[in-house]
Amino acid sequence: MARVVALQQNHLSFSPLASSVSDFSGTRIQTQLQFKRKLCQPKGSFYVSASSTKKILIMGGTRFIGVFLSRLLVKEGHQVTLFTRGKAPVTQQLPGESDSDYADFSSKILHLKGDRKDFEFVKSSLSAEGFNVVYDINGREADEVEPILDALPNLEQFIYCSSAGVYLKSDQLPHAETDAVDPKSRHKGKLETESLLQSRGVNWTSIRPVYIYGPLNYNPVEEWFFHRLKAGRPIPIPSSGIQITQLGHVKDLAKAFVQVLGNDKASKEVFNISGDKYVTFDGLARACAKAGGFPEPEIIHYNPKEFDFGKKKSFPFRDQHFFASIDKAKSVLGWEPEFDLVGGLADSYNLDFGKGTYRKEADFSTDDIILGKSLVSV
Repeated sequence: MARVVALQQNHLSFSPLASSVSDFSGTRIQTQLQFKRKLCQPKGSFYVSASSTKKILIMGGTRFIGVFLSRLLVKEGHQVTLFTRGKAPVTQQLPGESDSDYADFSSKILHLKGDRKDFEFVKSSLSAEGFNVVYDINGREADEVEPILDALPNLEQFIYCSSAGVYLKSDQLPHAETDAVDPKSRHKGKLETESLLQSRGVNWTSIRPVYIYGPLNYNPVEEWFFHRLKAGRPIPIPSSGIQITQLGHVKDLAKAFVQVLGNDKASKEVFNISGDKYVTFDGLARACAKAGGFPEPEIIHYNPKEFDFGKKKSFPFRDQHFFASIDKAKSVLGWEPEFDLVGGLADSYNLDFGKGTYRKEADFSTDDIILGKSLVSV
């Protein structure tokens, strides 16, 4: 029989990364509808008061988005359980998080160990617990969600992490929530999940982030640039470098996830979530340099069609314009991103890469191929 386990303070801990930057700073979240009241909190506070304590399940929760989201929900007073395979530490100390805050969080978080692809286990374990709300952070396919819905017939809300990658490529940007979607995209499983939620008649909300960045990012987004800047290397960027894209900070995304909780305006709605400003690839390279205190970078443009990199990626972004409107989240939820691009990149650098921590070792092999050809051409 599955057991939900409470974690002790010293069960799993990572060394803290001290920083002068606030551990989870931000403007207060404007409470909506079922939230009890608006709280006037000083800059840097991070708390939301909801009308009732919920029994919340997070599918995933030990990497990146879920790490920050779970902090918010626990601070708000909810009972939070993480459903994971148990292969990664259930809790880890956030960069800049005090020992006391981490100990408090660790003492309150719960863990349910299992494989979400074991559908019978999911049904039996979740039905025994009877959660009020589910946050699905790592779901990729609709068939992974159906047993959750079967197990929780009285579920109050299902909040899903989708992706702006579901939109059909278009000449007209930014992408809006009403835009056509691509049933053949690599995120088609997320589209099918949204359709499933709609067909099942549950109270659902879907969040579609664009590119996400911030401390603990396991995708090589800002880290890709920081590695090259630290090594003093040129930054190879495909094509003209004026392709426009968009990044959203993980802490702003976590706050958006909280603002849809118990919010009638979020019922059966989709929201794009990202940063306020768009940026070119060249501009992103310069923003990363500014954020990390590096000199103006040397940028090398190349034609990706002239190279065969095998299975390796030479650049961490899709080589096209890709950005979305966040107006709906602003107007309907009252959500506003706190971080501007350079400030958000500085937060990521100061609390993570700048402390010597990163997810992937530097690999300049594709850079060397590009630069070698460029030197020969010259």
